[in-house]
Amino acid sequence: METHTQKFKIRLGLFIAGGLALFVIAIFIIGKQKNLFNPVFKLTTTFYNVSGLQVGNNIRFSGINVGTVDNIIIINDSTVRVDMLIKREVQRFIKTDCEAGVGSAGLIGDRLLVITQGSNEAIMVKDGQQIGSREPVETDAIMASLRVTAYNAEIVSDELANIMIKVNSGKGTIGRLIQDSTIAENLSQTMVNIKKSSKGLDENMQAAKHNFLLKGFFNKKAKAEKKTKDSIESIKAKEQKLKDKKKK
Repeated sequence: METHTQKFKIRLGLFIAGGLALFVIAIFIIGKQKNLFNPVFKLTTTFYNVSGLQVGNNIRFSGINVGTVDNIIIINDSTVRVDMLIKREVQRFIKTDCEAGVGSAGLIGDRLLVITQGSNEAIMVKDGQQIGSREPVETDAIMASLRVTAYNAEIVSDELANIMIKVNSGKGTIGRLIQDSTIAENLSQTMVNIKKSSKGLDENMQAAKHNFLLKGFFNKKAKAEKKTKDSIESIKAKEQKLKDKKKK
């Protein structure tokens, strides 16, 4: 009987010790997440709409969790104040022109507060100071915009389908050009006529060059072109001589 009692006491003691150990570990983990064991400083900001942000949500700066949301208070019908507790070690990196915005840990993750980086010229924030904010974009507004975009895309798709149906059936200018073989043949004949006209014009020009009355005109034109070409070559030769002298 005494042996059974001793075993029961040992089990009870182990159970209590394990429970205390789990309690201490839980307190340590929660305290670490809530910055209970780290020196912190306080910042505040205001929003028109916090978009589901809650007390205890993380605060990120440069993609790193640096604090938690300490309190959310409704000031009036258009202003909500958010109090932040941030690690003291990152205070020197947060400047007075930094802004806070409500973000998300993922597509369907918890809400969090994101502090943007400030400029190098700005000074460091002080404990209890208020910083600027950026209003979050509501999911409902995004979905509404997507619905409008989808509706417009559907209209454009229907219009394109109607145009292709008309083209394939030979309606309209483009449809007649594609479907009517007579128009295609006429276009081909027109191109042939243009080529013939161009060839005839070249022949007339060659004949005009050998004509006694126009021969002088073409000779003067050839001499003028040769003179211009010689002038250009002379200028290039002079420039080359100057370059050679500079190199020497």
